[in-house]
Amino acid sequence: MKLADLIVKDAIVPQIKATQREGAIRELVEALAQTGAVPVDQVASLTKALLDREKHGSTGFGKGVAVPHAKHPAVKKRVATIGRSSEGIDFCSLDEAPVYTVVLLLSPPETPELHLEAMEVIFRYLQQDSFRRFLRQAATRQETMDLIAEVDQAATVRPSQ
Repeated sequence: MKLADLIVKDAIVPQIKATQREGAIRELVEALAQTGAVPVDQVASLTKALLDREKHGSTGFGKGVAVPHAKHPAVKKRVATIGRSSEGIDFCSLDEAPVYTVVLLLSPPETPELHLEAMEVIFRYLQQDSFRRFLRQAATRQETMDLIAEVDQAATVRPSQ
């Protein structure tokens, strides 16, 4: 699976306006709804599901990144978006550092294995220092997608052993 298969390009938020975790999550869900990736009338419910997930433990895993995620019946297929904050957002991260990049994932509840597969891809990419650094610098949707395409390409070209 490629990260580009999950990301809804037109829902990427190059500069999150919100300064708090709750507002940032809502902003990204609204961006997905504006593209038709999730139902507009479910924005509040989807945001609540994501915030409820945050209550069980922050999805800010450190290194300036957070990956809020949830399964919800209003979601018909896995969708993700990315938001960037140049100021940083307090996500109650494990390392207590501000979050500059938010990768939000929503999945239907009946396919938990696909949700886990998507999480694995997202985390594998976010473990790369250079990927995190360049994501933080990507100022447009296209720059973000170009970076994702590069990393997807590199992931498919593996040296033979």
